[in-house]
Amino acid sequence: MSTIFINLQGIIMKVSVNSIKFMNQRYGCAGDPAPDGVEKLAEKIGAQLGAIEEIIDIGSKYEDILVVKVVSCVQHPNADRLHVCKVDDGGKAQNVERDENGHVQVVCGAPNVHEGMLAAWLPPGSTVPSTVDKDPFVLEAREIRGEKSNGMMASPKELGIGDSHEGILEIDKDVAPGSSFAETYELAGDKVLDIENKMFTHRPDCFGMMGVAREIAGIQNQPFKSPDWYRLDADLPEEFYDDENDSKLLLITHNEIPELVPRFTAITMRDVKVGPSPVRLQVELAKVGLRPINNIVDYTNYFMLLTGQPLHAYDYDKLRALDYERNPIMEKLEPETETKARNRLPELVVRHPKPGEKIKLLNGKEIEPRPEAIMIASRTKLIGIGGVMGGSETEVDENTKNIIIECATFDMYSIRRTSMAHGLFTDAVTRFNKGQSPLQNRPVILKIAGEISQFAGGKIAGVVDRDEQVKEMLERGSVHPPVNVTPEFVNVRLGLKLSADEIVQLLKNVEFDVQQNGEGLVVKAPFWRTDIEVPEDVVEEVGRLYGYDKLPLELPKRDITPAPKDQMLELKSKIRDTLSKAGANEVLTYSFVHGNLLDKVGQDKNQAFQIANALSPDLQYYRLSLVPGLLDKIHQNIKAGHDEFALFEIGKAHVLNEPDPVEPDIPKEVNALGFVFAADGKVARQKYSGAAYYEAVRYLMNVLEKFQISGAVDIEPLIGADLYNNPWVEQMVAPFERGRSAVLRDKVGVLPGTKGLILGIVGEFESSVRKALKLPEFAAGFELDPLLFSHAQQTSYVALPRFPKIAQDITLKVPAGMNYAELYEFVDKKIGAKAIDETHIQLDPLDVFQRSDDSVHKQVTFRFTTASYQRTLTDAEVAKILDEVAAAAKEKFGVERI
Repeated sequence: MSTIFINLQGIIMKVSVNSIKFMNQRYGCAGDPAPDGVEKLAEKIGAQLGAIEEIIDIGSKYEDILVVKVVSCVQHPNADRLHVCKVDDGGKAQNVERDENGHVQVVCGAPNVHEGMLAAWLPPGSTVPSTVDKDPFVLEAREIRGEKSNGMMASPKELGIGDSHEGILEIDKDVAPGSSFAETYELAGDKVLDIENKMFTHRPDCFGMMGVAREIAGIQNQPFKSPDWYRLDADLPEEFYDDENDSKLLLITHNEIPELVPRFTAITMRDVKVGPSPVRLQVELAKVGLRPINNIVDYTNYFMLLTGQPLHAYDYDKLRALDYERNPIMEKLEPETETKARNRLPELVVRHPKPGEKIKLLNGKEIEPRPEAIMIASRTKLIGIGGVMGGSETEVDENTKNIIIECATFDMYSIRRTSMAHGLFTDAVTRFNKGQSPLQNRPVILKIAGEISQFAGGKIAGVVDRDEQVKEMLERGSVHPPVNVTPEFVNVRLGLKLSADEIVQLLKNVEFDVQQNGEGLVVKAPFWRTDIEVPEDVVEEVGRLYGYDKLPLELPKRDITPAPKDQMLELKSKIRDTLSKAGANEVLTYSFVHGNLLDKVGQDKNQAFQIANALSPDLQYYRLSLVPGLLDKIHQNIKAGHDEFALFEIGKAHVLNEPDPVEPDIPKEVNALGFVFAADGKVARQKYSGAAYYEAVRYLMNVLEKFQISGAVDIEPLIGADLYNNPWVEQMVAPFERGRSAVLRDKVGVLPGTKGLILGIVGEFESSVRKALKLPEFAAGFELDPLLFSHAQQTSYVALPRFPKIAQDITLKVPAGMNYAELYEFVDKKIGAKAIDETHIQLDPLDVFQRSDDSVHKQVTFRFTTASYQRTLTDAEVAKILDEVAAAAKEKFGVERI
């Protein structure tokens, strides 16, 4: 029997070196997997397959355990449930008390201990294996009820290979007393490698022992040959079949969803003997963290771990009883007919669940499967979730006589959704998630049937193979068609100079069929490989097998012209800088929100994508805008003691009913800037005299002025505003109170086609929103499209002069009703025209003043600052410029200089 030590825990896969070595020797697959030692092998795997997390010396747990023969077993004189045994250890144990025959006395309380049996003995001084990784328990010679016991004979639980503690482990191999337990079961010197398996996410074959062994051979340039039974045309000798009785175990199968289950195979077996598995099988399952149950279930787990193909066993008679209860009286009165017998045959139906159907699972839970789940059913009842977990009503137990073994291929995406929906994460799910090859079903199911027939009795009474959906794959012998590639194509991408023969050998080592066609290669992947579809896949295969660490360390020639800056990233950075300097805090909220939040802010959930397999119940829908997510954080911060704060976020949102202009089949994704300001009642009353609206406007205008686009938008009341049936705008304005909010409308066309469109909103929030989210009275915010800023005026760096600057003021007396902006623009333009060459000039507003005794005039003061890049200017030169500006203003507007 082949052995396997693999364990999948999160992203870790455990591989035993001894296991690979034993399999290679038994089936003639390859040579020694670690010819240069385990450390070198681990280094090789880390460089070409996946990172090694840890090397575990598992063999040391069992190095002191001996196989002994119980030569006598008598009742303990002082205890009803204890026995005094004499064991023969072949004289191997040192420093232990012996009788005149060289036998060792051991007191044992196991009910199954008897004379003549072989058992696992832990001599004094050895450590109980199950305690090694916890609190090590070292045995010693001691008296038990007056009789001396030297060490102990161990149960499966104490050996760490099972949960059974009712009796000692009975060795089932014919070995001499004194043999090493570790050598008997291939544990001596064994090292387990913990491999990080992200490398294998697209390699379902590497979630089985055989696939890992093949890769290890390949990266060491060793040819690997799969066992003879692992082939497309696999079959078993006639001795395993029971043709005379097959009519009693006929099975009807229906596949109603072939698009999700492309291949479904099953075998019926009669007269099996359910009981404990062989010790070797128990050892190996336990070593990978699986609990031995019984020989039938253990074999399904074993071959799943060996080949990566999950299997499941049903009790044939329990399945039949679900749809037909036997009535002996009626059978006597009404003779059996062929039609009646066929109507009473058990059925396996692959289908979706019906509304309201429930199933009791092996883990004890009862669930109502999601409507799209792949289910296995009898004629009337659900009996398993395909690819996930079986049902308890057809479970194999100690009373089972006839069984059905199922080996199927299930859609990986459907399995993943069902697993997430019901929180069911099993070893089968882990493998089906990777997309198993449907071409390995027959060899795997035939092999397990042969093993069960050989080691658990029983005969094959029927074989079903629903392979209609994979006929084309079976005919060509691979999942995907052959790939054409040239050595040059491979070498250019890897930077190598491999010959065609070298490439062919690397691929043939892992059982690819490669034919040379002129200068090209026709590469046909083996039937278990699902990942070879395009020439680049072949390049990756060659690179990994050859060794990425051997690739030349030369950078490819590339154009060194600097890449253009990402304008959107620059824009977002500037927005962040502006709001942060104004005192706001940037946050990053989830793109997904709870449906209750959309209801609370008045948005329509039907406009949002609903997540089918949400990571959390609180993340159900893709957000429609940014402000609701920010509002959801206000109460938390107020409660935490922050009595005044501003939050903003730059992110994405979208609405289902607004198609993308480039890809109409998908919704338009909207970039947005969201902002909220909040202050609790006490701070608001003390610090602010106006409404919260004006505080939000202050932050908004600060941003718009920073980008010099404040004059490019109109701010108009939300009430009466035409939203142009824009789905995003409609959802964006939903949380805002109509009478205390305003929209931002593009009045100049900052973007092509945006003139007249609403690009944002600013205001306070509906009372229902404040109540639902526990917002303070003083709260407001805005949301707008950041693309509004993309055509903003760009400022550039201006060097400062090194000569002294001169500053002079000019005050003009103007009519009280004169527009300030008009006067500023005039003065700024005239100063620029009159300024001396090669100078830096700056005009700043200083003061606007109106005398109490003059209601028809106001006095506007500007400060003119200038400096030359070439020399030191004089006050007279600057004064002359201002005189000329004042004269021009008097002529234009009739103003007076003061």
